[in-house]
Amino acid sequence: MNSRFVAFLFTAIVLVSPILTANKASAQGMGNIKSGEPMDKIVAIVGNEIILQSEVVGHLMMSAMQERRTNARPDDPVLLRRSLDVLINEKLIVTKAIEDSLTASEDEITERMDYQIQAMMQQMGSERRIEEVYGMSMAKIRRDFRDEIRKQLLTERLSQQKFAAMKVSSKEVQDFFKQYKDSIPPVPPQFEIYHIVKNVEPSPEAKDKTLALAKKIRDSLVAGGDFATFARRYSNDPGSAASGGDLGFVERGKFIAEFEKTAYALQIGEISQPVETPFGFHVIQLLDKRETAVKTRHILLKLGQTDDDATRTKKFLDSLRMRVAKGESFEDLAKQYSDDTDTKAFGGLLGRMETTKLPADLREKIEKLKDGEITEALTYSAPGSTKSGFNIVFRKKYIPEHKITFDDDYKRLEQMTTMQKRAKVYDDWMKELRKSIYWEVKGKL
Repeated sequence: MNSRFVAFLFTAIVLVSPILTANKASAQGMGNIKSGEPMDKIVAIVGNEIILQSEVVGHLMMSAMQERRTNARPDDPVLLRRSLDVLINEKLIVTKAIEDSLTASEDEITERMDYQIQAMMQQMGSERRIEEVYGMSMAKIRRDFRDEIRKQLLTERLSQQKFAAMKVSSKEVQDFFKQYKDSIPPVPPQFEIYHIVKNVEPSPEAKDKTLALAKKIRDSLVAGGDFATFARRYSNDPGSAASGGDLGFVERGKFIAEFEKTAYALQIGEISQPVETPFGFHVIQLLDKRETAVKTRHILLKLGQTDDDATRTKKFLDSLRMRVAKGESFEDLAKQYSDDTDTKAFGGLLGRMETTKLPADLREKIEKLKDGEITEALTYSAPGSTKSGFNIVFRKKYIPEHKITFDDDYKRLEQMTTMQKRAKVYDDWMKELRKSIYWEVKGKL
């Protein structure tokens, strides 16, 4: 293992940022370009993609923040070249994903956009503040960044295909440990934690009420109401509501099944009865139709959004806490009741989490617990999802800082070994793509 990889592995540098955050850093980085220089320029071409100077500077500054390097300069040639190489690799993957005909549905793009905007609102405090930072309205932000979100999803999809099935054998882990055990830093303090997640679901009464509203809206539209006005007023899909519910032309296979089936069955101009999907109830109007694509607009009424729904979910989680207090197994209850499909089969296991890497508010709550105790119901949203929910977190045990061992820290060693293996495969993959896909650096940074 070379020294550069050791540094990467043990400091956990993260270079891939959410699209909106990266673009924010890009805009801020442009403020460091000297007076008299062009405001922006193309510095590289990859397939049909371009890379701008501002993107490279933005990536450099974002990386510096993540690595906590306060002395990083936006004109550092070494750091600029490293950021450019990362961006070239990302564009190569996007180009390859498009060549392989990978797709991302409009619903997926909207969901990811909503998630990233929600994260930014938590960071900045309000939509108005986001608009001030970007110098554009929320509607324009949503329109302008949709293609970038699509590319982000395609990149993730292709990367998952490449690496998801990659595993390491116990012998590979053992060999890794023997080779590097003396150079691996001590394992930081950790909590072994589990959780149970419950999404906020509507009561039958709330669902009936939402369906009734959807039917009322549909009746008003059929009677002559303006669809765009109703969409802006009632739709819970912020990605399309601002444009009157318009989803544009979407190819077959990109909509969720229930939505697509209804859309293709409509006549041009016809308005559907309310259609239920995992997102809620949709009222759909077909605007145009081609052989393999439809142009629609919709009004979405989401479910599970009332205070009563949230209160009922929290009370259920509180009842599970009481059952554990009376002697039932937290892990058994997680397997039975948790809505987190990634951890449910493992009894809600989140793993051994370094104390300093837990979100500050969660760390504060867990630190106040004793081993074997459980938090109250906490607000929870799964990464990449807009579903609202709550979770309870079980602190099984606290593990102090210690020298890494093969038996007690096998999972950690397995992750390190996998990272090393993936890094090698990734480097080889990028070399192949650079041979098979056109790319060119245009001048100096």
